[in-house]
Amino acid sequence: MEESLSGTLAIDLGNTNTVVAFQDQKDINSVLVEIPNITSSPGVIPSAVWFEEPSKITKIGISALKMRDDSNSDLFFHSNFKRLIGNPIEKINQKNILNPNECGEKFFQILWANIPHKYEIKRLVLTAPIDTYKGYREWLVNLCEEISVDEIALVDEPTAASLGINVPFGSKIMTLDIGGSTVDMNIVKIEGGEGKSGPIAELLKFKGNDVSSISKQKIRCAEIIGKTGSKIGGKDIDQWIVNYFIPGNNHINNLSKAEKIKCKLSSSVIKYENKYPIKLFTEKNNESEFYLSKEIFEKILIENNFLNHLNSLLKDLLNQARGKFCTVEDLNAIVLVGGGTQIPLIKEWITKKIPKIQIKSPPPIESIALGALAMTPGVKIKDILNKGLSIRLFNKREQKHFWHPIFCKGQTWPTETPFKLILQASKNNQKIFEIIIGESQKERTYDVIFENGLPKLSEIQNEEEIIKWDKKPLKIVLKNKSNIGEDTLKLFFKITKNADLLVKCFDVKDEFFGEYNLGNIF
Repeated sequence: MEESLSGTLAIDLGNTNTVVAFQDQKDINSVLVEIPNITSSPGVIPSAVWFEEPSKITKIGISALKMRDDSNSDLFFHSNFKRLIGNPIEKINQKNILNPNECGEKFFQILWANIPHKYEIKRLVLTAPIDTYKGYREWLVNLCEEISVDEIALVDEPTAASLGINVPFGSKIMTLDIGGSTVDMNIVKIEGGEGKSGPIAELLKFKGNDVSSISKQKIRCAEIIGKTGSKIGGKDIDQWIVNYFIPGNNHINNLSKAEKIKCKLSSSVIKYENKYPIKLFTEKNNESEFYLSKEIFEKILIENNFLNHLNSLLKDLLNQARGKFCTVEDLNAIVLVGGGTQIPLIKEWITKKIPKIQIKSPPPIESIALGALAMTPGVKIKDILNKGLSIRLFNKREQKHFWHPIFCKGQTWPTETPFKLILQASKNNQKIFEIIIGESQKERTYDVIFENGLPKLSEIQNEEEIIKWDKKPLKIVLKNKSNIGEDTLKLFFKITKNADLLVKCFDVKDEFFGEYNLGNIF
């Protein structure tokens, strides 16, 4: 009997391919899920639906692709539907029987029904695009009503991709995604950073109950700084390869063969001058053999103005970013996503265009799904701080004390990573340090104003007031005296599941002074 695996399933619905990954609750590694007659390779499902009326025959993935050369494929074959879900701007193919939302529903239903029984799914993690997030989320919430799993969480795609490559919270990253039918470029800022709330998944379902409308744990999406793209992708490159040898030919089998040799030539181990055979069908259904090398492949891309097109998109993206005071130097990394970015010429192009920024190349197709799993190792309802917590510090230049934030209002707790702070002496020969904590006042202040002769309450837009905790401050006694402005103590703050604020104290030479409970945040 096959061993049952219990854990989290991540589904990243893409416009060309959908990725399904699973992580067992006892294992830190994830696996790509293989589904017979649906996946084209482990974990990778072509995002395609074949739906026939009146028989209601429905196929997805590789089975749907095999049907696309049949009669009435304009009616029954559906692809490129993901980008249209929750997107009122783009035009819909009126010939198809199903609209994009219905396509997505059919796809999910068939996919879910065919997940191998050995996977016991305790938690489902889904991804969402940030440019059409609101409408896409609404579609997912309705879809999740029919899915029998206790916990469902939602993460945004750029954040999941960034976690897949391990960039710090608060980073600005550029993503270049060349998929089967589109090129997408964006620059986003990942939530978080020092003193700010990090990215979290949004819970749509918890303990079998729909919490999408009541959960305080709302998704913190990456902030879009710039975005551009076009409807050119890997499928067009396949067509260019065929056209190079047989102009005007779009035989479905030829495109499939072109895709295979394109993938082969994208390998870094293939020599530039080596030629590889490709057999293509001519108009009379006769096969002819041609030869393709990396050199010829690059010539095809250049002759079809692909690099010029990428240059134009990149210029537009960087202009948008500059309008939001973001320059190339502000980028932490460039992330390559999608199969098209594996083409050596494309990697060489982006490296030359932006030479000083590190290029990250995670597994091109499954990186977002794996990042989604990394973002939700143990999704649970966390509470949200309804007030900020600060520590009182000394400003040497202005010779006065001020409040420095430790945890901000809206941040989740218990905290997963401690907040680090280095304290300096506020006077000469200082040996005793007091850790004084304050919290932001959450009550709003109102004033009476008159509008058209009638009294009305108006909220006063005043600065946030910090109230000192009515608790005895922690005193730390040093072995040696410090002088004003000297780095003296390293503090690490965290909030526990019992809502206690703890601090670990070290001196600058990493000698441990102890861990102290500063009090309950309530």
